[in-house]
Amino acid sequence: MNANTPRLFILFVLALLMGASRAHVFDHFSPPDASWAVFFIAGFHLRGWGRWAFPSLIALAVGVDWWVINGQGIDFWNHYCVSAGYWFLVPAYGAMWAGGAWLRRRYSGASWDALGRLAAALVLSVLACHLLAQGSFYWLSDSVTDPTFAGWWKNYTDWLAPYLVTAGVYVAIAAGLQVAGERIAPLLGARDRTAH
Repeated sequence: MNANTPRLFILFVLALLMGASRAHVFDHFSPPDASWAVFFIAGFHLRGWGRWAFPSLIALAVGVDWWVINGQGIDFWNHYCVSAGYWFLVPAYGAMWAGGAWLRRRYSGASWDALGRLAAALVLSVLACHLLAQGSFYWLSDSVTDPTFAGWWKNYTDWLAPYLVTAGVYVAIAAGLQVAGERIAPLLGARDRTAH
């Protein structure tokens, strides 16, 4: 097996998760949008691949949005969510990727310290991502008439918790799978050694 095979598998799964959750392919049973968590998890697992994996995931996100919006019979450029602020999703998702990459550089295995770093990295990444994504929409979109600092702050705080919880659930699942993989791999290695 090629050394990159596990990371390619992770990228494939993350792309599927983002595509399915962002496109709402399961109608009323679609999971919440996993995009923020996908970029955080990708930043953790796909170190060294950022030059091509990050733009590929961005292209997938935009492609899914284009497909969904055009599928509703609406011109992509005239949709409520697409404004000058839409392009701030690139640095917003970059903040999520950077948080995952920061965590990876400080990760040496599951521990309580690692869990604390995970929580801090995720919260800070979501705060920055939300600031860029929500702030750019609020201040640059024609959808918000007469923007004010108080209105922006209310909007920011109203939506922060749902985005943090959604990203947190997905990242918690990924962290659980990471820990399970770390626990199972030595057992499989020991079994292989005894089989020979």
